[in-house]
Amino acid sequence: MELPNVCNQNHTKTGAALDKDCKTKLFQPLTVKNIIFKNRIFLAPMCTYSARDDGKPNSFHLMHYGGIAHRGAALVMIGATAVQKIGRVSPCDLGLWSNDHVDAFKPLIDYIHFNGCVAGVQLAHGGRKASGSCRLLNRIDMATKEEGGWPEDIVGPSPIPFNENFTTPKELTREQIQEIVKDFGEGARRANEAGFDVVQVHAAHGYLIHQFLSPLSNHRTDEYGGSFENRIRLCLEVIQSVKKQWPIEKPLFIRFSCEDYVEGGWNLKETIKLCRIVKDMGIDFVDCSSGGLSKDQVIPHLVPGYQVPFAETMKKENPEVLISTVGLILNGQQAEDILQSGAADAICVGRPFLRDPSTVLNWARDTQTEIEWPCQYVRAKPIP
Repeated sequence: MELPNVCNQNHTKTGAALDKDCKTKLFQPLTVKNIIFKNRIFLAPMCTYSARDDGKPNSFHLMHYGGIAHRGAALVMIGATAVQKIGRVSPCDLGLWSNDHVDAFKPLIDYIHFNGCVAGVQLAHGGRKASGSCRLLNRIDMATKEEGGWPEDIVGPSPIPFNENFTTPKELTREQIQEIVKDFGEGARRANEAGFDVVQVHAAHGYLIHQFLSPLSNHRTDEYGGSFENRIRLCLEVIQSVKKQWPIEKPLFIRFSCEDYVEGGWNLKETIKLCRIVKDMGIDFVDCSSGGLSKDQVIPHLVPGYQVPFAETMKKENPEVLISTVGLILNGQQAEDILQSGAADAICVGRPFLRDPSTVLNWARDTQTEIEWPCQYVRAKPIP
């Protein structure tokens, strides 16, 4: 991809504080292994339901992710990229299940890098929530075969459907589990070949790894079910598989749902315990989210920053682990207060970026921080 030969230096600085001794923690750089994040504002991984059946990115993804990178996000994380074709959350999801996908991601990654941003990809498998309808259709059910879905082929730890609108998944055999483990590793290999800087293992929001973690969706009686040690086995095997294929000098992230919000489900206490284990395995950053596993979940207080207490507790119990938080973080001062409190090391931002790709620029103004603007837009910079 040929990039414009203009303002090249400014592109690498966009979103960075102009004052090297910046007191605003939100705009202080963060180094993880060989990667420097120019601020603490990360794009949260989100499905955008805009890929074709081949799972390859297109002009939408270049525009969407490129626009956010152009305006200064430190990390641009591509959401829910499937390691198996039947593991897509919907027929419109991205994938890295074949070597043919590698070159398709390179123009997007090149543009993210051109803007001085870190390029990340979230590797995922939907399990019993795969083959969902494209959310752009404003439905929460399964995609039919006519819509490109595969309702007869979805799999899970146990034959328990997500809800009445989803088919009962086929219980995975040990051999199929090992194939999925291998495919996560192959996805990491392809991500590295494409040029990604960060890989995140998706173990949240009711998708396959989370399904194995939770007793609500995992009723197995073999070595992958029952006890805590058995339920976390798939997660640990996936991490091991990814590590074999992912360069040791590049950061490795994971995302957890810290709470199922259903009695008897996966919970914060178990997440803290698992966090200690994965940290010792080489995970560099833990993103603390919640929910998504059960239709019976009841979130008690859906208020701004409602998931921050999960991150705060995780950080207190695992102070040496880098932690990010997410969920209804709506302005720069709120984000800054979270970081100053020590509850998290970075802020993952979702819907605000969907509403306005200039969120980083806006949050700098919220916190009265002078940062580098994109050279093309600097004439629009507000006058103090």
